Amino acid sequence: MSEGPILLPMASAGAGARLHVTRWPVAMPRAIVLIAHGLFEHAGRYAHVAARLNGAGYGVVAIDHLGHGRSDGTRGFVPAFSVYRDGMDALLAEVQAEWPRVPLLLLGHSMGGLIAVHHLLERQAAYAAAAVSGPAILPAAPPSALTIWISRLLARVAPRLGVVALDGDGVSRDPAVVAAYKSDPMAAAREGAAQLALPLLVQHGDADRMAAPAGGQYLFDHAGSADKRLLRYPGLFHEIYNEPEQAQVLSDLVAWFDAHVPQKA
Repeated sequence: MSEGPILLPMASAGAGARLHVTRWPVAMPRAIVLIAHGLFEHAGRYAHVAARLNGAGYGVVAIDHLGHGRSDGTRGFVPAFSVYRDGMDALLAEVQAEWPRVPLLLLGHSMGGLIAVHHLLERQAAYAAAAVSGPAILPAAPPSALTIWISRLLARVAPRLGVVALDGDGVSRDPAVVAAYKSDPMAAAREGAAQLALPLLVQHGDADRMAAPAGGQYLFDHAGSADKRLLRYPGLFHEIYNEPEQAQVLSDLVAWFDAHVPQKA
C-alpha cells in the first residue's frame, strides 16, 4: 500500500477526511487481514492481534475510523454511520490495488463487527472469509456505552426512531418511523444477515456486558453462509482478544483463517 492516509471519497458524508492507516506487513503474505476496530479505540490496540496473525503468515492493515485515533474528525462524532463503511471500502480498494492476487480476510470487533457486517453486505465477494468478535448486533441490558452512543447518533440522523421491534415494516404506520428504523445500523445488520454467504466466524464472550452475546447468536443463526461457526467463551468479557485466555481465542481465529486460505508456497 502507498504511504500516507486514506481519503474518504467525495460521495461520503465525511468526504475529504483523512483516515490514518496502520500496517503490519510480512514478506510474501498468504493473505491480508483488514481490521475494523471498535468504538472509542484505535488500530494500535490490535498490535498483539496483528503480531499473532503475522506469525501465521498474514499481513495486516487497519484504519482508525473517522473521529478515532489519529484520523481526522471530532472524537466520537460521525455525521452518519455509513462513513465507517466508506472508510472500510476505501481501505479495501487500497489493499486490492497493492495485492491484486492475494486473498483478503476481514476481522471486526464490537462496533467494528457491526461495521464489518455492513461492509460485507456490499463487498463480501472481495473476501475469502471473515470473523467478528463481540459484534454489536443487539444491545446489552442495561444499555452499554456502545448502545448509548449509537442511540445518540440515531437521535441526530433519525430523531424519531425510538424503541422498536425487529420487523421494520411492523414498527409503525408512520412511514417516517419505519424509515428511521431501517436506518438503524444494528437493525440493518440483523435484517441483512441472510445476505451473507462467505465463510463466517463469530466469537463472543458469554459474560460480555457491552454487546449482548445474543447478538452474536442472532448473526450466526441468520447468516446465509453455508460455512459458519460460532464460538462462545465461558466467563470472558467483551474484549476477548485482551482476556487472560487470549492465546486460545487468537488461536481459534488463526485456525479459522488457515482453513480458508492456501498455505504459503
